[in-house]
Amino acid sequence: MITHDKHIHTQFCPHGSKDSMFQYVERALELGMSSISFTEHAPLPEGFTDPVPQLDSAMSKEILPQYIEKCQQIKERFIGQIEINIGLEVDYVAGYEKETRNFLNTWGPELDDSILSVHFLKPVGGAYVCLDYDANAFQDLVRQCGSLKKVYELYFATLHSAISSDLGSFTPNRIGHISLVRKFQKLFPREFDDSSMLNETLQLLKKHDKAMDVNVAGLVKEFCKEIYPPVPWIEKAKNMNIPLYYGSDAHSAKQLGQNRHMVETLL
Repeated sequence: MITHDKHIHTQFCPHGSKDSMFQYVERALELGMSSISFTEHAPLPEGFTDPVPQLDSAMSKEILPQYIEKCQQIKERFIGQIEINIGLEVDYVAGYEKETRNFLNTWGPELDDSILSVHFLKPVGGAYVCLDYDANAFQDLVRQCGSLKKVYELYFATLHSAISSDLGSFTPNRIGHISLVRKFQKLFPREFDDSSMLNETLQLLKKHDKAMDVNVAGLVKEFCKEIYPPVPWIEKAKNMNIPLYYGSDAHSAKQLGQNRHMVETLL
């Protein structure tokens, strides 16, 4: 049985629920979990402007100390009952590596766990877009890139840069939802095979000793309906001895541990 959940958001997520960390931990205990990681969206890199209309992709840097303090309090409250890791989901934004490294050098010592993810893409000559914000944003990416295939190529090129990046001694070791570009695949069906892109991703994870987020959130997304990444790629990663960690990507307490039965036999 899976007894961990390594990808959990909190009340500090501006686009999530207001469920308290206490509620998340209570849910984890109900499910018999022995370890969870709070991985709130880290503040975006200094100088980078959130491209989504609500400017709510991540918590602000002013809120971060409160988040860390609250994590520490809840960790101490449940000591001996469940292992609680203080973590962040850090965005890799191409062109902002120096700023991200500086951030991690400052806050890395406070963390037990972290994820490095790609949410933002910058087409050549275009503006940054949050690829998973909504279908309209994804359509804008297709327009800016010139084709759906070029969006996939840009996503995986950015993801591969993230995997290979040196962001200092606190570079996150786990890579988040490696097939997030498929979130709207039922609206934007592929007429090409992205297997080589996924295969290269696994090769790079292995080369750079990275762990992989087995993220079930895609199963409940209306236009995705699959795990990030899909089962065959989880199986291949396992055969390559890439460390795999279940993540619900919960944005509410009830989502913690969601669909873990779907990957029980894979991890």
